[in-house]
Amino acid sequence: MAAVMTTRSFELDRPETGTPRRLELVQSPATRPPRGGGRPVRHSPAVLRRRRIVTVVLALGFVVLAARAGSALGGSPLTTPGRRPTIEHITVRPGDSLWSIAQRIAPGKDPRPVVDELAAARHGAPLIAGETIDWQG
Repeated sequence: MAAVMTTRSFELDRPETGTPRRLELVQSPATRPPRGGGRPVRHSPAVLRRRRIVTVVLALGFVVLAARAGSALGGSPLTTPGRRPTIEHITVRPGDSLWSIAQRIAPGKDPRPVVDELAAARHGAPLIAGETIDWQG
């Protein structure tokens, strides 16, 4: 609400004392609150529609922002974890080679990729009977 100051006409000096009159604040009828609370203001349907649209857009923006922040912080905790690879513990038998171990691990498949993985995991160390090799299958 805005207050409007209007002054009534006054004389600069009071004739009897020679001092200026005191100014009075008067509210104009345009800014005066209605008596008895008044009627509530009714907005047009267009104004209400615009307000609803702005509210929906702001809510959607908040949801998108929250989703992006959640994905930046590590994704949703409700997702099921992916299948973890199994680790096989293979015991080396006397007379085994990387090739025979690869054929035992993956029967019916091409053993060359398995031999390469075993060799890379062992860093060229020789096989010793009785030792265990951990292999991700």
